[in-house]
Amino acid sequence: MHVEVIVDRLRSRFGVEVNLKPPQVPYQEALRKEAKAHGRHKKQSGGRGQFGDCWIRMAPLPRSGGYVFEDGIVGGAIPGKFIPAVDRGIQEAALRGVLAGCPMVDFKVELFDGKYHDVDSNEMSFKMAGILAFRNVSSNCKPVLLEPIMEVEVWTPDDYQGAVMGDISSRRGHILGTDKDGRLTKVKALVPEAELDRYATTLHSLTHGRGTYRMKFHVYQDAPPDVTAKVTEGRKKELEEAK
Repeated sequence: MHVEVIVDRLRSRFGVEVNLKPPQVPYQEALRKEAKAHGRHKKQSGGRGQFGDCWIRMAPLPRSGGYVFEDGIVGGAIPGKFIPAVDRGIQEAALRGVLAGCPMVDFKVELFDGKYHDVDSNEMSFKMAGILAFRNVSSNCKPVLLEPIMEVEVWTPDDYQGAVMGDISSRRGHILGTDKDGRLTKVKALVPEAELDRYATTLHSLTHGRGTYRMKFHVYQDAPPDVTAKVTEGRKKELEEAK
């Protein structure tokens, strides 16, 4: 609401038009299945080339499990000095995910095999191999989009309680309950953050300026298929425009 007031002032007082975009929702991505894949980076352009080859196994971890990298190399298939480079490549690739360019979270990676070349192998080659291995395996691990869910508390006069609750439901919200709070009714709900854009303006209109609210992060949960498709398509368009 403050942004809208300032934009209106810029337009009316100074004749300045401002382009506004909705705030970016911090989606994340996660895995639902274990899989393994191969990543090979090979480049020969005369003289010394580049060669890195690795096999990884990737599996989901429980929510808030973070990122775990395990070195399962035996017999010197990959020299120890190159193994951290594979780890860095996987972490770099995970920042961009595979569905909608969102960070991949809560997964474990085991590096269990690979090959190297005495002359052409270096850290950059194995970092690229790690990136390629992540890209090859993640799409087979049933990736899902996670959306942030907010815990919302709304205070409204009783006369507008029905309208407020109906609006929350229309935003894919889940009503947790209501309580009396002095002269007002407090409505508690869980609502996807993506559905709360401009909510202050809507609430002001529904309650004739007498409603207030506050919200805080509650949890990440799997986004519905239609939301996943919409976000994925939107991010693809952004990348194409950026090019």
